[in-house]
Amino acid sequence: MTPLTVYLPFNLDCLRGAFVPAKHGKRPAEGQGHWLVVQDQSLIVRSENGQFRLPTGTTPPGLGDPIGAPLWLGTLGGMECWVASLPSDSPIPQGYERETLVPMQGTRLPDDLLSLGGMAMQALYWERTSSHCPRCGERTQRIEGEWGKGCPRCRYEHYPHLHPAVIVLVLDGDRCLLARKAVWKPGRYALIAGFVDNGESLEGAVAREVKEEVGLDVKDIQYVGSQNWPFPSQLMIGFVAHYAGGEVVIDREELEDARWFPRDGLPDGPAHHSIAGFILEHYARC
Repeated sequence: MTPLTVYLPFNLDCLRGAFVPAKHGKRPAEGQGHWLVVQDQSLIVRSENGQFRLPTGTTPPGLGDPIGAPLWLGTLGGMECWVASLPSDSPIPQGYERETLVPMQGTRLPDDLLSLGGMAMQALYWERTSSHCPRCGERTQRIEGEWGKGCPRCRYEHYPHLHPAVIVLVLDGDRCLLARKAVWKPGRYALIAGFVDNGESLEGAVAREVKEEVGLDVKDIQYVGSQNWPFPSQLMIGFVAHYAGGEVVIDREELEDARWFPRDGLPDGPAHHSIAGFILEHYARC
């Protein structure tokens, strides 16, 4: 099956070439453009006839002082995109709405705004966590034409961090293994997932996570696709694997439950915006 996950929201590919990242040009003078204003994990938008759109023009009225100096994200359709953070306790000015960027919270944003909002969240996260050199503690400076930061004292350069995590659907004939965490809404099940450890291959991380969390061995581990996941800065790498042995033994520190489900009788699952939802739709229901 062709890995269509490139078109999932939060992947830059979803914008199909309409967006050009800021690293490919010199920062323009602040002025007209699209505005990606993030409050916590929500995007501040306008709504017209049931359609969401970004504020455009100069700094959106009523948002200027709280959001401070904006970051340049890039261009969308030739128009500049500016990113800013609205403090959690700031009220939403009249004429705007706050819409969550989190798929599991029932976002209503279209895929293009989810993707842009995700990049905005990651840019703000990088800005907050890269202000000082991790080697000597000196205040960093932006490297022109790059997302990276450089240290004027020790010359160390560092770049935005992506944290790779594997996510896997385990199949066994007409059944598949799903798991749930206690913090999820009742009845919701999803896939086994976890971060890649130092020295691990992706396939090794799949086998280890399944063994640690549910006690099973897997084989025939096959790559499906990947999704940028800006909560706060992850890369979810999807796989399908087949059961190779063992009985389900749940790691209660990680999971509340895990069990086999018939492939034609799956419970409430992940949002369709996520790679987990994609894998279940294209591989569990085949």
